[in-house]
Amino acid sequence: MKLSKSISRRESLKWIGVAGLSAAFGAYVRPAWAGSANGRVVVVGGGFGGATAAKYLKRLAPSLDVTLIEPQTRYITCPFTNLYLGGVRAFETLWHDYTELREVYGVRVVHQLAEDVDADRRVVKLADGEVLTWDRLILSPGIDLRWDALEGYDESASERAPHAWKPGAQSRLLRQQLEAMEDGGTFILVAPDNPYRCPPGPYERVSMVAHYCKTHKPRSKILLLDSKDAFSKQDLFTEGWKANYGDMIEWVGRSQDGRVLRVDADRLEVETEFGTVHKADVLNVVPPQKAGIIADRAGVSDASGWAPIKARTFESRQVPGVYVIGDATEAAPMPKSGFLANVQAKMTVQAVMADLAGQPAPEPSWANTCYSLITPEWGITVAGVYEVYDDVLREVPGSGGVSPLDASAVFRRQEADFARGWYAGIAQDVWGTRSSS
Repeated sequence: MKLSKSISRRESLKWIGVAGLSAAFGAYVRPAWAGSANGRVVVVGGGFGGATAAKYLKRLAPSLDVTLIEPQTRYITCPFTNLYLGGVRAFETLWHDYTELREVYGVRVVHQLAEDVDADRRVVKLADGEVLTWDRLILSPGIDLRWDALEGYDESASERAPHAWKPGAQSRLLRQQLEAMEDGGTFILVAPDNPYRCPPGPYERVSMVAHYCKTHKPRSKILLLDSKDAFSKQDLFTEGWKANYGDMIEWVGRSQDGRVLRVDADRLEVETEFGTVHKADVLNVVPPQKAGIIADRAGVSDASGWAPIKARTFESRQVPGVYVIGDATEAAPMPKSGFLANVQAKMTVQAVMADLAGQPAPEPSWANTCYSLITPEWGITVAGVYEVYDDVLREVPGSGGVSPLDASAVFRRQEADFARGWYAGIAQDVWGTRSSS
C-alpha cells in the first residue's frame, strides 16, 4: 500500500482519525432501536474479532442472550509475539482472559471447541456434545494452515521446523531453537504468497530475530525466502534493516528464486522453485493459510479457502444468518489484521442487532493501522480507510498511507511508542486487560 504523492502524511492520519472515531462512536453509542434487538447470538472464536463482538453485543443490547465459544481459557495474541521471539517482551504479557466479558457484561463464555454448525437447524455442536441454538451466528475462527501446500511440510514437520503463526507452543519452540542456535548460524524464514494473516508479519519477525541475534549472536545470518516479489511496507523494512542490521538480513523474492516448493524438516533444508537447496540451523516455515476449519463445516468458505461476505454487513454470502469477521474473511482490500478484526466486529454487531430488530443496518466504515517494529525503538506503520461503494469494499481514495522514508530517530521512536500504546489499548478494549511491556 503506497501513500499517494498528492496526499501528505498528516492528511492520511486525518483520514484514519475520522474513520477510527466513527467506528468507536458507532460501537459506544447505543442505537435507539437496540432495545428491540432480542434473541440468541452465538459467537465462535475469542480473539480480536470474536471477543469484541460478544462484549459489544451485550454492551449495546444487554437483553441479548450472548454466548462466546472459545476453547482456550487464556487467549494468546499473534500481535507482539514477534517481540517475544526477539527477547523484547515476556510471553505472559500476551495472555488475556475472559473475566471481564463474563463478570461485567454477562457474556456466557464456554471453553469448548465448536465442532460443527447446522445452519438449517441453527445449532452449533461443541466437542463435549453440548448443542447451542442461535438466532444469529458470528464466526471469528481465525486461520488454519494448509498442511498440503508445501511438499514435506505437515503438522509433524512443524515440530522441527515451526511455523509459529498460531501463537502458543509453536512460539515457545521457535524461541528455544533461536536460543540454542550457535553464533554464526543461519535462520531461514519461508514466507507465503498472499493472502495470509498479518501481511507485514514475516518481515517484522525477521527484524526481531535480527535484533535478538545482534544482541546475542552477532555473527548469525537471516535468509528470508519469499513466494512474492513485493510486500507490505517493503521500502521501510529495507531501509530499517540496512540501518540497524547491515547485511545480516537477506530477502529473496520469487523472481530471484525465493519461492519454496519442498521442505525437509529432518535435515532443516528447503528447495526452491529453481531447484536451489538451502540449509538452516533454525527453519521457520510460514505455510499458506485458509479460514479456520469451522468455516468449512458451517458452509461459509468457498474454493479459495476463505469466507466471502456481504460488504455492508459481513453476513456470509453463502449462509443466511451467519456473519464472518476477522482473518477468516475474504474481504479484500482489507488486510487480515487484529486492528481490523476489532473494527469489523463493532460494525457487524450493529448489523446483527439491526437485523434482529427488523431495522436497516447502519452505514459502515472501517479503518486500519498496522504497526511493525524493526527494533524496539524503530517503528513503522501502514494505514487505510475502507468503505462500501456499489456494494463492494474499497479503500477510500487517497486515504491510505505509510510512514515516511528517511524519518528521524525521534519519529521512529514515537511510532514504536504508538505501537505499544495500540497494543495496550486494544487489549483493554477487547478483554478488559492491561498488558505491561
